[in-house]
Amino acid sequence: MRVRVTLECTECKQRNYNTMKNKKNNPDRIELNKYCKFCRKETLHKETK
Repeated sequence: MRVRVTLECTECKQRNYNTMKNKKNNPDRIELNKYCKFCRKETLHKETK
């Protein structure tokens, strides 16, 4: 049930993080506040395909 997802910064559109999620518990796309090394600040990161 766990799948690998990529997180993309909403400001600069860089794909910074790879993580795992459980599709049964989180069927929607996840959104996390993570540090973006390109923006040099903490920004919202959304799941991409």
